[in-house]
Amino acid sequence: MKACFHCKKALDIADRPGRGDACPHCSSDLKACLNCRFHDGAASNECREPSAENVAVKDRANFCEFFEFRDTDAGGGPKDDPMQRLKDLFK
Repeated sequence: MKACFHCKKALDIADRPGRGDACPHCSSDLKACLNCRFHDGAASNECREPSAENVAVKDRANFCEFFEFRDTDAGGGPKDDPMQRLKDLFK
């Protein structure tokens, strides 16, 4: 299942989104680093794809040719979200 990074609502998309595509629920850009499976806040340039160029603004559409939409779990959030695990741990 695919979900928007901003509103976390499920998206019914089959193809790779284009640079101008937006979330039908909140109008956030879909082809943004925060929706990409390679995005990792702990990695160099926050990207696990070593050949990708640095993108300064991670929540806006970009021209990255390595973009692949991130799959999410049934709850609508990213898989293995470390912040959510910490929140759950310290309830």
